[in-house]
Amino acid sequence: MNFYVFLALISMLTLATFLSLYRLLRGPTAADRMVALDAITNITAAILVIIALLSGRFIYLDITLVYAILAFIGVIVVARYLEGGL
Repeated sequence: MNFYVFLALISMLTLATFLSLYRLLRGPTAADRMVALDAITNITAAILVIIALLSGRFIYLDITLVYAILAFIGVIVVARYLEGGL
């Protein structure tokens, strides 16, 4: 793919990260903040995949996979805490 396509993708993902960060900081409820944090982790994983494709070093995909798994576990733990089951 073209370098400019990757640049546009990273720019859009960066904008989405800042919008999610705004919701994280200003969210009216804890659940809104948790959804925003989950969105940020997913966007970060997508950026890591794009970086892996740009650099040609596919070890970053393994790092992204571990990062996504840990983020998912973190979301589950916080959701259980917010639900009162921890």
